[in-house]
Amino acid sequence: MRMSQEMMDKTCRGFAEALAAREPVPGGGSASAFVGALGASLCGMVARYGATNPALADRADDLTRAFAQADELAQELVELVAEDVRAYGQVSAAYGIPRGDPARATAIQDALHVAAMPPYRIMDACGRALALLEDMADKGSRQLLSDVACGAVFCRSAMQGASLTLFANTTSMKDRARAEELETACDELLDMWLPRADALARRAADAARKRG
Repeated sequence: MRMSQEMMDKTCRGFAEALAAREPVPGGGSASAFVGALGASLCGMVARYGATNPALADRADDLTRAFAQADELAQELVELVAEDVRAYGQVSAAYGIPRGDPARATAIQDALHVAAMPPYRIMDACGRALALLEDMADKGSRQLLSDVACGAVFCRSAMQGASLTLFANTTSMKDRARAEELETACDELLDMWLPRADALARRAADAARKRG
């Protein structure tokens, strides 16, 4: 628990250094969660500017709700940075059980399932952030379209990165029905959100270039 809290409290420099260290955590899952948090935070920034823009007064209530939701998603994703670390700890502990112990195999399989859940939750949160970013492309300030596009790119990257972490765990699961259920759910999120993220980034970038 203490290590997870320390992970959440690191500076940007500290987190980058922790990723570069010769240590198993943080790894791709935690990095994906952090990138997703950045995307959600950009969404919150765009919504905040819009909520206080007199020219957008007719949608101020929607924008106020949007930045509150974006803040919640950013916090959820920051917490998933640490949750991914904790989940890996269970996998590491399970593999540390002596090979002769009959409980080892079950412990490993259970831990792999637990470790697959934070990446899935990262993907789900990024999908919700992308839905908000789509809304910001319609309702937010035209001056901030590039930030909307950046948020979409970050959330897309985080979602794809988290999927790789999920697959790394499900590949080692012996219960293939359980593994395939997770993989199918993961694929459904990818199929739903990656094209929408790409379209949103292109749309926002094209509009920003036309405006310029």
